[in-house]
Amino acid sequence: MPIGRLLIAAGIAAAALAAPAAYADVGVRIEIGVPPPAPRVEVVPAPRAGYVWAPGYWAWNGHRHVWVSGHWIVARRGYHWVPEHWERHDGRWQYAEGRWERDRREHRDHDRR
Repeated sequence: MPIGRLLIAAGIAAAALAAPAAYADVGVRIEIGVPPPAPRVEVVPAPRAGYVWAPGYWAWNGHRHVWVSGHWIVARRGYHWVPEHWERHDGRWQYAEGRWERDRREHRDHDRR
């Protein structure tokens, strides 16, 4: 195999191995100077076993805020849902994605095992 092809093959192999590590911490950060409008009032449906209500929120589409309606998401035992929201930092508004956080009680019980 010519040295050029060997170097290309080695480069491709190295990139393939490094790719998962490079993408492991990918996130999107949205920061704007325009505050979101007041939240809309939504009628929350009756509880559903095995599901958690994720309330609606204002998303940013690159030009303006757009409303994303609330919806049901499958519950995760030992976790609670932290909804999407906007936080003010140094006069700018940052979007925080919704996420699951481990329940403190569940976390303490798990640590005792």
